[in-house]
Parts: sequence; structure tokens; C-alpha cells
Amino acid sequence: MACTYTRRIRGMTAGACVFYAFIATCVMLQPASAKPGKLREITDGNWEEILTGEWMIEFFAPWCPACQQLQPVWNEFAEWGEDLGVSIAKVDVTEQPGLSGRFIITALPTIYHCKDGVFRRYQGARSKDDFLNFIDEKKWQSIEPVSSWFGPSSFLMNAMSALFKLSMFIRHCHNYLTEQLGVPVWGSYGIFALATLISGLTLGLVLVFVADFVFPSRRLSPDYHHRKLLAGQVRLLQQSEDEQEADGEEEDDEDEYGGKTEEWQPVGGADAVRRRGLGVPEEDT
Repeated sequence: MACTYTRRIRGMTAGACVFYAFIATCVMLQPASAKPGKLREITDGNWEEILTGEWMIEFFAPWCPACQQLQPVWNEFAEWGEDLGVSIAKVDVTEQPGLSGRFIITALPTIYHCKDGVFRRYQGARSKDDFLNFIDEKKWQSIEPVSSWFGPSSFLMNAMSALFKLSMFIRHCHNYLTEQLGVPVWGSYGIFALATLISGLTLGLVLVFVADFVFPSRRLSPDYHHRKLLAGQVRLLQQSEDEQEADGEEEDDEDEYGGKTEEWQPVGGADAVRRRGLGVPEEDT
């Protein structure tokens, strides 16, 4: 019986070895698959993470049919992210209006490639293999990057992001007034028009105060009135001198005109007129 038991054990061991060898062969013959990746979601709070490393970012909207068709492909592409050394992310523009303005999203879906803060817009085919080749063969190097003036971290795009956030805030307020409070549409528009007018007046007053503080008026300077008084005295003195010069010229003109009149004044004949004009005393006749 001992020999029979030993023989059974050896048969089972040989069968197990053959089974494990078969499993290992099947595993080795299977094609390579991607490691499970994580599809990141970018928001206004964490968008600065994409400024470091390599990223592929999809901007989509849930209601967009083209975005709905791309989503399964994008999810499959995200599974290869760890193998490729690239982070795959998505942005819902309906929930993140600030990022929509920051990246100037005018069409959906829009895909951006980012490498260490340098952004390029992907405009190729949208299949998994095309995405993989774009990263693996570094085709993004042939695409002109976005100008630094229109980069998402520039001052201009920060202002654009704030403008988009403001528009979304106004939209939410309008929906709240009309749907929750029952305010008519025209009443909501009137409220926003009044708020715009008041905010414009307030901003204008603030700008005037800032301008007066940065560039104060000359009337507020301590020596303004003193300089004004001196300028008035100088003006009066100059006016007085001009009047004196004018009076002197008038007297000279009168003297000259009086001498000529005396020369032609007839006194006792032509010879007397000539003598008086020359200043010669008359002779007694």
C-alpha cells in the first residue's frame, strides 16, 4: 500500500507541474496590456498641477454628442498613462467655467498636450492608437506651442478666467431669482441693470479717489497760494511797466507832433515862419 500511495503522489505532482507550465505558457503568449491607470479630473482648485510633468487634457461637456463618443476611447487611453509616463485628465467645462475661459475653449471636445507648462493643442485623429503614437513618438514636438501671452497662467488668461466665473455667477443668480423666488425675467434683468449702474458709479468714485491720492491737486500743496500771490504781483508789476512805457511813447509822440505844428504856424509872413521853425530870433524891422 505504501508503494501504491507513493505512486499516486508522484502522479499528482507530475500533473500539477504540467498544469502550471500550461498556465505560464498561456500568460507569456498573451499580448502586453496596460497597467490600470487613473483618469484625473482637473478643477479650478488643482489646475496648477498640470504645469509640471507631461499631461493630456480633454475638455468636454456631458451634453456634447462628440464628447460622449470620445469618452470610452479616452478612458482606454488613460489606462496606458502609467506605462507612457503621462498623466491623463479631463475637464468638465459646465462645472469649471474658469478653466474654459483660461484655455479659450471654443469647440468641444478640445484636447491639450502639456509638457512642463508648455501647452499645445492636439488636432489629430481621436483613436486610442493615435493618442498612444502621439505620446510614444513625441509627435507633439512638431506642433507650435501656445504663446506665453495666451498661456493659462498669464495675466490675460487670469482675467479671462475671472470674467467667465463672473458670467456663470450671474447666470446662477438669474436662475435663482426666476426659478426659486418667482421674479419675472424682466425684473431680473432690471435688477442686474441697476446693480451694474451702481457698481459702475462706485468704481468711478474709487478711481477718482485713487487718482487724487496718487496725483494730488496743486491747490492742496502748502505753497500753492504763496506762489499764486507772487505770480499776481509779478503780473501787476509787468502791467504797470507796460503802461508807463506806453505813456512815455505817447508823450514823445506829442512833443514831436507839437514841434512840427509850431514850424508851420504862420506868424507875420513866410520869413517869420521859417525863423520860428529854425529857432532863430526875429529881427526888429
